[in-house]
Amino acid sequence: MFARAFIFPLILYNRSSMKKKYLLILSAAHIFTDMNQGALPAILPFLVAAGGLKYAQVAGLTFAVALSSSLLQPFFGIMADKTSKSWLLPIGVLLGGSGLSLIGFFPNNYWLMFMVAIVSGLGVAAFHPEGARMANKLSGKKKGGSMSIFSVGGNLGFAIGPLLATPALLFFGLRGSVILAIPALIMFVVILRTGPAMTSLSHQPEEGGEKAQGTLVNEWKKFLWLVMAIVSRSIIFHSINTFLPLYWVNVLQQSKAASGMALSFLFFCGVAATVTGGHLADRIGLNNVVKIGWILLIPSLFLVTMITDVVGARLILIPLAFGLHLFNTPMVLLGQKYLPANIGFASGITMGLGVSIGGMTAPLIGNYADIYGLVPALKLLCILPFIGALVAFTIKPPKQS
Repeated sequence: MFARAFIFPLILYNRSSMKKKYLLILSAAHIFTDMNQGALPAILPFLVAAGGLKYAQVAGLTFAVALSSSLLQPFFGIMADKTSKSWLLPIGVLLGGSGLSLIGFFPNNYWLMFMVAIVSGLGVAAFHPEGARMANKLSGKKKGGSMSIFSVGGNLGFAIGPLLATPALLFFGLRGSVILAIPALIMFVVILRTGPAMTSLSHQPEEGGEKAQGTLVNEWKKFLWLVMAIVSRSIIFHSINTFLPLYWVNVLQQSKAASGMALSFLFFCGVAATVTGGHLADRIGLNNVVKIGWILLIPSLFLVTMITDVVGARLILIPLAFGLHLFNTPMVLLGQKYLPANIGFASGITMGLGVSIGGMTAPLIGNYADIYGLVPALKLLCILPFIGALVAFTIKPPKQS
């Protein structure tokens, strides 16, 4: 009896410690998957200089990643719900990184650049649903803080992407994009080695048990209403991600290196916002954090289109980052709670499709920018935070918390 009383807490501690370890590994894999999406906008000014591409064309490369990711992500989510598909994790990291690493080899062939962007989007589609589903299973009771560990990997990826790609292209030319394949290959090997043990641990029930799959009830109406906010955020996120470096170069008259640094600064601030949002969600509730984020985004996005000096523009990136990322993890968790019987599908929509679908509107914004200018195009986005806020203040909390 004494031995059992001593050993059982030790087993729980070790299991908890291992789950944290695997959450960190998943977060690292998230970094190297989304790093390539973050690198693409930093590469775009180099492609414009080399090939004379228009705004609509460079936005089309963002569209290519979004297209393949958006079409396939729900499918991969359904696969993850039926049975665990842990092999999606290493394949997603590999394709996400190695695809985009080739984009600098075809500066004069737009459609080949388009194709490698599609391959990268395929990797993004494969990784996110299974990654978010497994992170949820490893998160324990305080899911806000734990899921923010996984989510912050995406923010770091978008932040590190420009920091890695910009100096590589400055020193080695467009073919320096191949450097993006190196971290993807390393993470591919790491996930292959740790995947089986991670999957086994994620299948173990939490202390206190979980509801049987048959008793879980999906709340589709609430989920579909939440998707309205997710799509609004996605359009804002992708438009800022795509056009901020070009805004820095063409409107603020800064260098291509400075444009990459501005994008990284935005996403590093997003890292702090994501962690803050996850921990706040555990304290004040998911719905309340979502409300705060949308209210913050309304004025900060408007000010981005009004400030034309570099210092002011850099400062406004801080509240913009918090507005964009504070509610990111809470919205993912809300989606999973609204569809508890289909967590993989919910993750594919909220974390994957919710990011990539905005890229499908980027060519429309780019075409408008070609006609009327970049600043007027960005002003079009200012209506979207009001849609997100409307959803945030009208949507009901999930019945099963």
